[in-house]
Amino acid sequence: MLAVLLIAVPAAAADKRVTAEPWVALHLLGYQNDSDLEAIEGQLPGLAARGVNVIVLEVDYGFAFRSHPELRIAENVTTRAGARRFVAACRRHGIKVIPEFQCLGHQSWAKDTWPLLTKYPEFDLTPGAFPRNEGIYCREWDPLNPRVLETVLPLIDEIVDAFDADTLHVGMDEVFLLGHDASPSTKGKDPAELFAKAVNDLYAHVVKERKLQMIMWGDRLIDAGRYDYGEWESSKNNTWPAIYMIPKDVIIADWHYEKRDSYPSLSLFLDKGFRVLPTSFKDVEASRGLISYARGLQRPGILGHLFTSWSRVERLADWPPLAANAGSVKP
Repeated sequence: MLAVLLIAVPAAAADKRVTAEPWVALHLLGYQNDSDLEAIEGQLPGLAARGVNVIVLEVDYGFAFRSHPELRIAENVTTRAGARRFVAACRRHGIKVIPEFQCLGHQSWAKDTWPLLTKYPEFDLTPGAFPRNEGIYCREWDPLNPRVLETVLPLIDEIVDAFDADTLHVGMDEVFLLGHDASPSTKGKDPAELFAKAVNDLYAHVVKERKLQMIMWGDRLIDAGRYDYGEWESSKNNTWPAIYMIPKDVIIADWHYEKRDSYPSLSLFLDKGFRVLPTSFKDVEASRGLISYARGLQRPGILGHLFTSWSRVERLADWPPLAANAGSVKP
């Protein structure tokens, strides 16, 4: 069996890095150079007027890495100077910036594989399988290959330092290939232990060494056999027992995109000792329903709400779910 570290860290109820007021957070994807960030700067007054006080900026490989310049996704990417300017502008409007670096999963999209597995194919969880990424959702890195984190952690450090961040989102959603027959290193192994190892390895660096808060998506920690969320918002591939194997001071971004009568996974995570950031997408009514349900729980572990768009939006403050529902996040 894999050696999985079982950690039971109590949630940090008075963590100084958690804003005292509820998070009205917006996730941004596709802004990957200094000009993109400058374009967001012009929209900050409108976002602040909506009550937005947190931006989760997905950076991934769109950064001018010095440690591994070969892993830049393009020639024109975000620089340290551009990141610092953006953070300063956000702070002037009372907005905290949390960078995101997608870990483990989402190492490709459609036929495109991202730089880590292109430059270092030996890091691929399923090397040589699924040509042109056909037959899978996204490629994943191998959490049992120690050279992966030797390469990735310096990238994370550069992003964290550039954005002067005290919190990092590490992704970790929609992981489906752990233990797959096409994975030489993990075939036949317990997906929950593999997933927990990946989380705990990141935690050791992000939280223990760098003293940051760590956020991750929650779908792989929800038992699809108990909670009727389906195979995307919950786990049918047996990663969910990892919920018992990871630290409880990780913040869980619990995403649900459809209107439901209830969202029991919020209480699942809260009862286990996690803090939770409910997350919605483009459906205005579904977003309103999740916010209302979360507020109705009246539990301090609910941090607020995260609005996602998963595409570039021309006028961020007018993104329909945000425009309609941001005002209901705070009491």
